[in-house]
Amino acid sequence: MKRRFIALFSLLAALPLVAAGQAAGEEGATDLNSAITSGKAAISGRYRYEHVDQDNALKNANASTLRFRLNYRTGQWKGWSAFTEFEHIFHVLIDDFNSGAGTSPNRDEYSVVADPKGPDLNQLYFDLDPNDNWKYRFGRQRINLDNQRFVGGVGWRQNEQTFDAATINTKAIAKTALSYTYLNRVRRIFGQSVPAGKERLDGHLLNAKISISDSFSVTPYLYHLDYADAVANSSTTLGARAVGSHPFGSGKLNWLAELARQSDAGDNPTSYDADYVHLNAAYAAGNGMTIGIGYELLGADSGAGTAFSTPLATLHAFNGWADQFLSTPAAGLEDFYVTFKAKVAKWNLTGVYHDFSSDTGGFDYGDELDASAAYKINDRYGLLLKAAFFSADSSSPLTNVDTNKFWVMLTANY
Repeated sequence: MKRRFIALFSLLAALPLVAAGQAAGEEGATDLNSAITSGKAAISGRYRYEHVDQDNALKNANASTLRFRLNYRTGQWKGWSAFTEFEHIFHVLIDDFNSGAGTSPNRDEYSVVADPKGPDLNQLYFDLDPNDNWKYRFGRQRINLDNQRFVGGVGWRQNEQTFDAATINTKAIAKTALSYTYLNRVRRIFGQSVPAGKERLDGHLLNAKISISDSFSVTPYLYHLDYADAVANSSTTLGARAVGSHPFGSGKLNWLAELARQSDAGDNPTSYDADYVHLNAAYAAGNGMTIGIGYELLGADSGAGTAFSTPLATLHAFNGWADQFLSTPAAGLEDFYVTFKAKVAKWNLTGVYHDFSSDTGGFDYGDELDASAAYKINDRYGLLLKAAFFSADSSSPLTNVDTNKFWVMLTANY
């Protein structure tokens, strides 16, 4: 498997390198010093208060955190440019919470709010843009594929997930956006001071979005993850997603259909095969209101005692904001959900209801109601109010308990 990916990477790289030399020659008069000094800087701040109330022996968590982020992108020089992004997370006044993964050992009696304090070099990469059809990126980078169900930046948490990787993006094939990424290390949300904050792997991500028409696309993908540290996460996933939209009355009907198959890989001690299904339909009315219904399955291999997993995903965006299913239960997970969105003046309102059950065994895990209200103060400032209410089913074999979470968040960008 690894040799096939390396061969594919070499094949993709060969053609545009010739073009890169041509582009470099054409742009040879560009001054390197001016390219560096003529770049663009940006700063941002994000304050968040989070409250967690769980029906267990843990104390309620109250977290007041502030993220300060500074980044800088250079100008181009012979097709090359660079980008760096630094951030620091502060605990402000209230730190009655466990930030998780051993980052706050003196706070183990509290519920988890996974926002550890400290500095982080979030991104540092070099781009090569030889022409309009090819782009290369080398270094620590943010990677968000499709809806981030399989690979994402976990942008909800204060410290983002990024990757030490090499990426090729090309549009050389008509109506196709093809990307290949080699992953060397995952920089997780817990920072670099604890073992859980970084994981080594030999990862290969191949994704091709094919535009059938302006309103319909199909994206086949192949993700091979061979972990050196968290070997139980080693897997190969092959799948495809189709998304489309169609005019319907005064609005539009949007839909999604996705299927995938996953099996063990590398040194994973468990041999398994599991399926993934995601179906969604949503009607967007002309008055800014949207209502939708969906079904997501992370299937189980009952014989192996394990289930479909997505360890690199932006998990908070799926299966409820209370984060009760960050790891798929061994019996799998079925999530039936209904969404409602509305725009009222400068407010964007969202409501989601989930009903959770197992793939095998006939278990009910519980249900959840989520709600948020986002207000755009102006182009620079924003306000978010958000809540999640998870109710565990008394017959569930899981250790999940009733969980309520509340957030108030302020953002500023310059």
